[in-house]
Amino acid sequence: MPDVRIFRPAKSATQSGYRNTRRWTLQFEPEAAKKLDPLMGWAGSSDTRGQIHMPFNSKEDAVAYADRHGLSYQIVNPHSRRIRPKSYAENFRFQRVE
Repeated sequence: MPDVRIFRPAKSATQSGYRNTRRWTLQFEPEAAKKLDPLMGWAGSSDTRGQIHMPFNSKEDAVAYADRHGLSYQIVNPHSRRIRPKSYAENFRFQRVE
């Protein structure tokens, strides 16, 4: 199992913009399972490395960092977006199929 995962974050579902999706992120994989706190009901873990998300400008920079520190890594390539051109006038076209 790899120590870290290198990926580009997806677009936020609550926003229409693509901020913070251009950079690559190195994230440590969890080493310990999360457990429930009996008093508060919160999920927690003793693994503090799971909180670390390191941004990089390129995939090569993230891979170089992982190699330099002896970390095994998994690269998750982003899915390509399919952009369909839309026109506002298309909503009022006479031959539109409903």
